Amino acid sequence: MNEGRELANVSRNAVIVYVLYLAGFVLGITPLIGLVLAYISQEEAPSWLQTHYKFQIRTWWIGLLFGVTAFILSFVLVGFFLIPVIAIWLIVRCVKGLNTVTKQEPIGDPDSWLFG
Repeated sequence: MNEGRELANVSRNAVIVYVLYLAGFVLGITPLIGLVLAYISQEEAPSWLQTHYKFQIRTWWIGLLFGVTAFILSFVLVGFFLIPVIAIWLIVRCVKGLNTVTKQEPIGDPDSWLFG
């Protein structure tokens, strides 16, 4: 029973990062806090959990790239259609990550641009 509790404590930061990313829809700054937490936590984590931190870090940077691209394209109106797609992409990645981290499983492909 102690082992299960230890694993839950180890994966707690990864869960917090996913929640911070999702809270960004309401609070704005929380994804940046999540990024910092992911960078800090990744080195000491077990290998299965390192896949989550890599996935989270890539989610932030790819999301930033997509967001900047949508912002630029919004001057020609295309970006306004991309913003909901990016939001759905982010939600799916976070929900998938939350689902796998609570099962204490690694992300299948943390280098994926889609959903791992």
